[in-house]
Amino acid sequence: MEQNTIVSRQRYVILDALRGIALLGICLANFPEFSLYTFLGSEVTGVMPTAGIDTVVKYFQYIVIDGKFYTLFSLLFGIGFSIILSKGEQADYNGVVVFYRRMTILFFIGWFHMLFLWAGDILVLYAFIGFFLPLFRKMSDKRLLICACVLLLIPVAMDACVEFLGWDLTAPVVSATNYFHGKAGINEQNFPVWLVETHSYMDVLKFNLAGSFIRMQEFIEGNRVFRVLGLFLTGLYIGRKGIYRDLEGYKPLLKRVMNTGFLVGFPMSLLYAWSAMNSHPLGLTGHSAIYTLSVFPLSFAYISAICLYYIKNQEKKVFRLFAAPGRMALTNYLMQSVFGMIIFYGIGFQLGARTGLVYVELIAVAVFALQIIYSNLWFRYNRFGPFEWGWRMLTYGKWFKLTKN
Repeated sequence: MEQNTIVSRQRYVILDALRGIALLGICLANFPEFSLYTFLGSEVTGVMPTAGIDTVVKYFQYIVIDGKFYTLFSLLFGIGFSIILSKGEQADYNGVVVFYRRMTILFFIGWFHMLFLWAGDILVLYAFIGFFLPLFRKMSDKRLLICACVLLLIPVAMDACVEFLGWDLTAPVVSATNYFHGKAGINEQNFPVWLVETHSYMDVLKFNLAGSFIRMQEFIEGNRVFRVLGLFLTGLYIGRKGIYRDLEGYKPLLKRVMNTGFLVGFPMSLLYAWSAMNSHPLGLTGHSAIYTLSVFPLSFAYISAICLYYIKNQEKKVFRLFAAPGRMALTNYLMQSVFGMIIFYGIGFQLGARTGLVYVELIAVAVFALQIIYSNLWFRYNRFGPFEWGWRMLTYGKWFKLTKN
């Protein structure tokens, strides 16, 4: 998401549009958790009026959405780092120093988001891993890709160690979660409905405090550090090669990536959905391998297909529509959490824990449609998104004019 605030007179619509598309996917992926549907037992979801169609939607999520759009965001993050370095060389400033400053600010934005809005934040992880990215800036392209591939494969080995050697790296954060749950009175019975039944924002803060440790547990169990860093490095490679600047020249490569990605990723995504819906019958290691062979190839296929369509249709309005929310991706990511709280929590409209998955996803689409509208209106009069504007000024330590006039 950091690409929104790069000092540059030229913006690449394809990057903004991809970022906007990623925002839609993130909204579809996150709203089942905001609505608390994810945490409800089958005895609750099974008797909902939408139970039948919800099962179909859940399969669709695993096949088409799950993991694919954080992959896209991560690639864009790496591309953004390459742009910062390039602009730093052109403008005679230290791109690495600027990048570290940006990551420090992003870390605190993520921390605020995690504690005061939604514990499912990803920004803290991005900022933390971002601190390691400059270490790879002088690595050759070949070694960069090798490192990226190794990092994307490490989670399979890590899950094998958990499954067959009994490794448990989550004990400290699980203990912290249990402690804060005990202090707040949260237990297995009221956990799925806590945020709906409470009407106090202070109770939301208590839930988020414990939830932040649950999020750390998810990062550890999902081996997110390795996966995200591997994707960052892949994005850095893409940025170095300038693929986004010369899509026509890289058209043959994009076609190969698209064809291979769909050929491998789609059938493996069907298998991944089956595994996820049936409690990993092939074991943790098998599920991890399926995830790797489904999520990343299909994500790369999505990106390549969009870029190939853009080559011949870049004047189509749809790209401009998606580019506007993509230009203020940080603002819109945070606003999705605000919308989620208002719509689903007890301090808002209280629709959580009782709304079928199909309606949850329709609400997510409606929220993103609203973001398209207000983002396009915002950029009629302003140069940056509101949070992007503040982030830019804190990064460079000077005032930037917000409005176009």
